[in-house]
Amino acid sequence: MCAILSLSPPPPHGYSHLKVTGTAHFFNFLLNSTDYRILLKDEDHDRMYVGSKDYILSLDLHDINREPLIIHWPASQQRIDECVLSGKNSNGECGNFIRLIQPWNRTHLYVCGTGAYNPICTFVNRGRKAQDYIFYLEPERLESGKGKCSYDPKVDTVSALINEELYAGVYIDFMGTDAAIFRTMGKQTAMRTDQYNSRWLNDPAFVHAQLIPDSAERNDDKLYFFFREKSADSPQSPVVYSRIGRICLNDDGGHCCLVNKWSTFLKARLICSVPGPDGIETHFDELQDVFIQQTQDVKNPIIYAVFAASGSVFKGSAVCVYSMADIRMVFNGPFAHKEGPNYQWMPYTGKMPYPRPGTCPGGTFTPSMKSTKDYPDEVINFMRTHPMMYNGVYPIHRQPLVVRTNVNYKFTTIAVDQVDAADGRYEVLFLGTDRGTVQKVIVLPKDDTETEELMLEEVEVFKVRHCSPQQQLYVSSAIGLTHLALHRCDVYGEACADCCLARDPYCAWDGKSCSRYSASSKRRSRRQDVRHGNPIRQCRGYNSNASRNTVEAVQYGVEGSTAFLECQPRSPQATIKWLLQKDNSDRRKELAVSPSFVKTEMVWKNLGLI
Repeated sequence: MCAILSLSPPPPHGYSHLKVTGTAHFFNFLLNSTDYRILLKDEDHDRMYVGSKDYILSLDLHDINREPLIIHWPASQQRIDECVLSGKNSNGECGNFIRLIQPWNRTHLYVCGTGAYNPICTFVNRGRKAQDYIFYLEPERLESGKGKCSYDPKVDTVSALINEELYAGVYIDFMGTDAAIFRTMGKQTAMRTDQYNSRWLNDPAFVHAQLIPDSAERNDDKLYFFFREKSADSPQSPVVYSRIGRICLNDDGGHCCLVNKWSTFLKARLICSVPGPDGIETHFDELQDVFIQQTQDVKNPIIYAVFAASGSVFKGSAVCVYSMADIRMVFNGPFAHKEGPNYQWMPYTGKMPYPRPGTCPGGTFTPSMKSTKDYPDEVINFMRTHPMMYNGVYPIHRQPLVVRTNVNYKFTTIAVDQVDAADGRYEVLFLGTDRGTVQKVIVLPKDDTETEELMLEEVEVFKVRHCSPQQQLYVSSAIGLTHLALHRCDVYGEACADCCLARDPYCAWDGKSCSRYSASSKRRSRRQDVRHGNPIRQCRGYNSNASRNTVEAVQYGVEGSTAFLECQPRSPQATIKWLLQKDNSDRRKELAVSPSFVKTEMVWKNLGLI
């Protein structure tokens, strides 16, 4: 007989399996294009906009294989020739790689590309509604992309278009040495971070930008940037730290100092570490991706972040979750202070100028100051020399939600979906890896301090980029775009116990098959147990031999014959155990490797007596 227990994840489902089951659709017909990295979902038009090399695509949000709308936007031949002469193009960099797609208004997008190491931007008309079927470039509105889009296609640009003003974390020069957070376009003054000031930014890699309001007062609104950078204190052997930075949207810079430069820029360290004995922590310092999970309170979203550790001694990945309350507490805490190159960083204990550095003008605490140009010089000077907070931001419960060590891959991207199941609401993590797979993971609370992590499945696709309410996961890569169904219940088999043991909040036993869960009043459509995976409680009548967390199968043999004992687990929470029960006996003995048995990859093979 076969007993299915836990926990032994199977190898990932291959892409051919996804196509056969109809749970994935792959798009790529532009044979001369690559790097489908930039995605923007447009729910009003039911479109997905994709940026690649020399092309901008508009795909049907529900079926990416429907006839797309295409804009061909290559760099000019003259610019390509100049790029090649400058020594580039070793990996095809001398093209126009689309790196920014932002909604401008109801009818237009704002798009930027690397322009063969000469960034360019323009507007795209997408029509007023989906039925217009409009999608074309407006070349007469072409403009420079400097400060908006990186020169190098290998360097990511992060951006946010707010009130027709573009905020971007970007490298501004051809050589890739001048990194800055810029504000361009719009009515306000063009702004940037202090140039070549390693205390502000030191060789950063920008990851994400997100507007998060502080209060009901719009003047308090702040834009948060997530990035990693090298430590300015160890240039010989640079250490990488992960950061969260912020600026006020209504920052006008200083009057005498920091003219046309941010006067409210602050940053803090994002810490993702595993506590160890004697207070020693194992740190994951390289921020890879961020996902902002909105809540009913727009001021307090939940922040999921993926980190990697790639040192010579320790390698691994982790997911940490942060609250805005903890982040604001750090930004309201002490500033980091250092008086010389050999001094240690300490909390600033001197007199704090008014208004507190980093406070937005015209906001809750500064209603009488309408501009940062009204701030006293001592506030502006303090900001220039004290951009960093002393305390770091720790994750919720001060430890990672998910940790991977001693594996041959690292997490690179994350998307999170909230799912209502029969026994509560769960957050499902979709974690992209650098080996082209997506891990579908949930983390369940066991008690006040411990959690249980379940890998529901792992599929071979490309790189996670986007999760949508249409129950699709959009995945992009260098060679194409895939959308993948979030629920693939049929892979868990045809038995109620298999479905229950899968513990997938998307799936439930409906009386006939494992299918997508729906909140129904009918008991038979709600047979699901995510928290415990207990088939006896859910599947009584469907698996008569079921006991707690066990599914039994019986096979009879004849003495002296050979039999194959096979039972393939449908659930990644399951493994296989064969038990021997002889005639006229109630005792069961687990079959172990012996001269009479040979274990193959999937089955036990009986070569002797039964």
